[in-house]
Amino acid sequence: MSFFGKLRTQKLLSFTLMLFTLSIGIVLGTLISSGVKAAKDNNQAPGATPLVIPNPVELSNAFTQIAKQVEPSVVNISVTYIAKPTTRLRTGQRRQTNPDDEGDNNGGMDDFFRFFTNPFGGSPEMPNNKGTALGSGVVVDGAGYILTNNHVVDKADRIQVKFFGDVNQYDAKLVGTDVPTDLAVIRVEGKHNLTPAKIGNSDAVQVGDWAMAIGSPLGFDATVTAGIISAKERTMPDDSSMQFQHFLQTDAAINPGNSGGPLLNMRGEVIGINTAIATRTGGYQGIGFSLPINTAAVVYNDIIKNGKVTRGSIGISFMPSDAPGAEALLRSSGASEGVFVKQVSAGGPADKAGIKEGDVIVAINGKNIRGGDELIGMVTATPVGNTLNVTVLRDGKRDDHKVVVGNLAQIFPDKFGGSEQTEQAKPEGTTVSFGITIVPLTDRQLDSAGLKNRGGVRVSEVDSGSFADDIGLASGDILLAINGHDVGSVEDVKRIQATLKPGDAVKFHILRRTNPRTNEWTSDYLAGMLPTSR
Repeated sequence: MSFFGKLRTQKLLSFTLMLFTLSIGIVLGTLISSGVKAAKDNNQAPGATPLVIPNPVELSNAFTQIAKQVEPSVVNISVTYIAKPTTRLRTGQRRQTNPDDEGDNNGGMDDFFRFFTNPFGGSPEMPNNKGTALGSGVVVDGAGYILTNNHVVDKADRIQVKFFGDVNQYDAKLVGTDVPTDLAVIRVEGKHNLTPAKIGNSDAVQVGDWAMAIGSPLGFDATVTAGIISAKERTMPDDSSMQFQHFLQTDAAINPGNSGGPLLNMRGEVIGINTAIATRTGGYQGIGFSLPINTAAVVYNDIIKNGKVTRGSIGISFMPSDAPGAEALLRSSGASEGVFVKQVSAGGPADKAGIKEGDVIVAINGKNIRGGDELIGMVTATPVGNTLNVTVLRDGKRDDHKVVVGNLAQIFPDKFGGSEQTEQAKPEGTTVSFGITIVPLTDRQLDSAGLKNRGGVRVSEVDSGSFADDIGLASGDILLAINGHDVGSVEDVKRIQATLKPGDAVKFHILRRTNPRTNEWTSDYLAGMLPTSR
């Protein structure tokens, strides 16, 4: 090889070596830089692994499928009614949801347990004396029949129904109500091809089962919430007017506006009608109450057949088995179980059959009775006019009495009369010029109001637009005095009004029941000037 050839070969080798060395340097520099950066990053989150988002897949669709299945059957109900300023609490079933309206009861159930109608709290009244309320309902028959709560539609002048996915509102008519279970049946008009919900069996429900609620809480249509069955057979203490309500308790979120909507199991079947909540704030606190569908179905079937529910009664009041001293009373009578008769309604079936206060009912038609729930179940399920063989224990001796079952609403009209109370059962009132109709107080009413040693008269009706209406007198008020003169009878009112002339000042001292469940009364004064013309 020539000198110049060797020279070219050396240059080529040198150039190649230089490129190789340069490449190695770049690689090493990159590795060192990356290592330093990685070390720096690992100091901030040592051992951390980047998160990886998986491909979208459907992990669970049980609740989704139930919602899609049942939402077409759940409706929003809005009602309008004429609201007088003095009758905001129209019945024991229409209760405010604003805790400030109920007063502080030291944390008692009166401040805790609420039926809910107006979902936004406070008074549902409007400036034009029309009130509105919202609730929910569930379609149970494709012919347009809807099951809801009585307190949602109570005394409504107009009922309108709105369906999921439909912007229209449809008028509905009231078919019938049942106050003791707080249920009502309405029928929607002008809407076809309705989807009825599937009815389940609430007896199969177990504590811990999943449950879903669908309704219109706070006015938000088709709201779905989920939870579990927290308890069964919940009853409200010290409230005999609710003795036919044994609730399912759930922690599925239920709020004002859910009233009348369904509680569902995981098969999408209705197992209850959401009715009430326990709350200290007026809103959700995880304790909701739903009337079992098995109870609701019996009521519904009676309403669509007869327009009302008729229950039997033998005309007694009894000591609840869990009341203080109940066990001692039973044992002192020589009974280990049974129902201690606390009071016998005068002239009622039990009274006519010879049952007395202090007796212990131990059997009906030969079947042992262990407690009040069994007694109520057997008696109320017996058709009015049928005879029961009631076995009682008195002074250690068993005795049988033939008792003809009467109508509960007629025997106890104050508690269970509702719309069933007939005109014959109502005492005839006396109309006086103040614009009111008054009636004497019964012994039971005097006792309930604590007036046995004083007396008074009850206002049964107030004429719309009258003087009495203007100053705030309301049906159910008890007149104690007028212009400082005690009122003990209807004649006293007539005598006092005869001394008054147009333009005179009139002051009424009244007693008003503020809470029917706890029998609380408030003394108040109402005054005004008699009109010179009307």
